[in-house]
Amino acid sequence: MTDQDSARRPKYQRIADELRTAIRSGVFAPGARLPGENDLMATYEVARMTARQALSVLRNEGLADSRKGAGVFVRVFRPLRRRGIPRLSGDRWGNGRSVWSADVQDDRDLVVDQIEVGETRAGERIAGALNLAPGAPVCVRRRRFVLDAKPVLLSVSYLSAELVRGTPVAEPDTGPGGTYARLTELGHRPVRFREEIRCRMPTAEETDRLALEAGTPVVLIGRTAFTRPGVAVELNEMTLDSSAYVLEYDFDA
Repeated sequence: MTDQDSARRPKYQRIADELRTAIRSGVFAPGARLPGENDLMATYEVARMTARQALSVLRNEGLADSRKGAGVFVRVFRPLRRRGIPRLSGDRWGNGRSVWSADVQDDRDLVVDQIEVGETRAGERIAGALNLAPGAPVCVRRRRFVLDAKPVLLSVSYLSAELVRGTPVAEPDTGPGGTYARLTELGHRPVRFREEIRCRMPTAEETDRLALEAGTPVVLIGRTAFTRPGVAVELNEMTLDSSAYVLEYDFDA
């Protein structure tokens, strides 16, 4: 970008550019407080709205977080590394470990703070994914996962109600190893998984439930679990805070 091009950029973007450069060069370390609106107004001789827009750019880019009454701080990025392949290994849930435990380090706390389990009638999309007749009863498991007191993931699982009714799968606590361990006990061990991934901007409800900063997209992962005959036994639709995750896939050529 030439000096002339830079001069044509709005003032708030030029201020954001300077702050971004300072963050990336380490002048402002992770967790450091950035200059506030009053500081930027004095330094750059701009109106409050211009200073506010500059800080908003950094928040929207995921470089900074606002803390009510304290200011704007450089974001401390300690992502959840979602290891897409080993987390679904039968050696994990077959030995009583949660697939979610593969995503976190020992010093971090990933918990389910909201859970709802019930039955509904399958619409065409869910019925098609599970090879059920439209209107067939399905068990629905809705959960919200919180990491270090911050919501990071919404999960909704669908299974045939006829298959899991009266079992721990239809209860809030499925027990060691989770749903896949219980399906194995029922004679429906998952042996293959398929995941589809896409991104979009969140709905108002997702923004609220995940406490997302403005401008933060979500990652959608739809996972289908299959038994050996190729029968789909679960559809799990997950909505991830994109600023909280790194998706890792490690496999041999």
